[in-house]
Amino acid sequence: MWKTLPLLAALLAVAACAPPQAAAPAATQTSSLQRNAESLQAKLRRTPQDASAWAQLGATHVELARVTFDPQHHPRAEKALTESLRLKPDGNGEAFIGRGALANAQHDFAAARDWGQRAVSALPDSAAAQGVLVDALTQLGDSEGETVALQRMLDLRPGVASFTRAAYHFELRGRLDEARGALERALESASSPDEVAFCRLHLDKLDGRTDESVEATRELASKVPSPEHLVRYGEALDKVGQPAEARAQYDLALRQLRALGGDDLTAALISADHGDPAEALRFAEKEWAKRQSVFTADALAWALHVNKRSAEALPYSDKAVALGWRDPSVLRHREAILGSLR
Repeated sequence: MWKTLPLLAALLAVAACAPPQAAAPAATQTSSLQRNAESLQAKLRRTPQDASAWAQLGATHVELARVTFDPQHHPRAEKALTESLRLKPDGNGEAFIGRGALANAQHDFAAARDWGQRAVSALPDSAAAQGVLVDALTQLGDSEGETVALQRMLDLRPGVASFTRAAYHFELRGRLDEARGALERALESASSPDEVAFCRLHLDKLDGRTDESVEATRELASKVPSPEHLVRYGEALDKVGQPAEARAQYDLALRQLRALGGDDLTAALISADHGDPAEALRFAEKEWAKRQSVFTADALAWALHVNKRSAEALPYSDKAVALGWRDPSVLRHREAILGSLR
């Protein structure tokens, strides 16, 4: 029986939404990060032995990869973080956090957990270190460890980063009112247009208010060209009878995943719905071999189902909803699996 995280329970009692603000275009955040990278590079030309600056540069490239979906930033992050650790191999918490964030971004969650644990040992009062650990443990299916790390993160710094993670924690357990309250607290804590836009987007998704029109999904995919948004745009195109254009979006999403590396789970779901069922199953089985979380359970269940192996899919579907996760796509997958077995 999962109990409400103590600090979050107290904060939710006084939750309130921030007033509406205009969201800045994605280019604004990218420009800011690029300026930061350039400033750090200039500093390192003057002081190349600065381990902290190398770690900050690595972390900046990890973030640039996240917002631009440009895989070239990952090797740049790796190079900078490696140099930081060469200069300061022991107790280098900043670099440990950066390496953990990079491993999470590359979906090497076991490595991210290990780096996160090293970061927490070096910087026990760092919310960022706990955040790396929360993300890794969530994806690895370690519910107990994730809860402990999340509570520690909330204790250290109750802000956007910790509240949005708390919202995800509750959503995965079917506790949608608490998830909504956590997102409202995140919105209240937001200090930039980008953070406000992020919180509002996830509140809309949680409430089912996301506009799935072609124009809305096209605009979203152009602002944030993630595989998820490209697929949503493709599905909207499919609904209005533009299969060739939709196929181009699915193919682009898969190419992007291959370029970024490591995300076999998303590739499995895209292939299951819009590509080759056999390839979907290969992706899902590969990911399941690395981690047995609710996410991989759903992907493997769906891949088995589209390969006409629903009886084998059902136990994995059971695992996907065991904590209480009630995501619409997960429920759609489960209903299809159960329906085929009746």
